[in-house]
Amino acid sequence: QVQLVESGGGLVQAGGSLRLSCTASERTFRSNAMSWFRQTPGKEREFVAAINWSGSSTSYADFVKGRFTVSSDTAKNTAYLQMNDLKPEDTALYYCNADPPDLEGYGSREPSAYDSWGQGTQVTVSS
Repeated sequence: QVQLVESGGGLVQAGGSLRLSCTASERTFRSNAMSWFRQTPGKEREFVAAINWSGSSTSYADFVKGRFTVSSDTAKNTAYLQMNDLKPEDTALYYCNADPPDLEGYGSREPSAYDSWGQGTQVTVSS
């Protein structure tokens, strides 16, 4: 079972920034592509951002393009989600996950493709 630990969430005012971290084991990190998702109560979990296995390319949901940046540090087995210009609608529980890379080097963008999830980290944006 993949073990992932998310951290870095918190309470921030609209327009503020947070950086989320996702740490995995070396084996998990080096053999999978990392993605970020989020979920709010009563809504389905949704894809936010992903970085491909080599770290050379990124992909974003339309609602975060230009505001969020995903990156990774292989030396620390950690993926990051830098979130700028946060909006109240970004309030959610944020999760990362790991998946074997597809032909483009990305993990699945479908939450249903993942068997397990970490505890997530809560992001709350006040207006």
